[in-house]
Amino acid sequence: MTAPSERQRIDKWLFFARVVKSRSLAAKLAVAGKVRVNRVKIDQAAYQVKPGDVLTITLERRIVVYKVVLPGGRRGPAEEARTLYEDLTPPVEAVARSAGGEREAGAGRPTKRERRQMERFRNEN
Repeated sequence: MTAPSERQRIDKWLFFARVVKSRSLAAKLAVAGKVRVNRVKIDQAAYQVKPGDVLTITLERRIVVYKVVLPGGRRGPAEEARTLYEDLTPPVEAVARSAGGEREAGAGRPTKRERRQMERFRNEN
């Protein structure tokens, strides 16, 4: 493991922290502008992060906020990866389902009963 005061490339850190499955995916994420370091959008995989930096990472279906605690030394088990960061991601509030037919993201297709309720609601207005 490297000393805590050292800097590390963002693509390596994302890979070691198990944010993405491969280093090439981490590099693509950084180059695509989907990573912010201390609120500044980066566009290089070679950007150097250090302990104390706050990363805002836009993934497919969610946004995560991590504070860098340590640079990574290897891609180890998940328990080891969790020591590299502090999770600052705000909790996702459960969206209350209303009579208007709003559904939680990823809830799948509505059932027949839910579809009829939505139809009735739309026809009443």
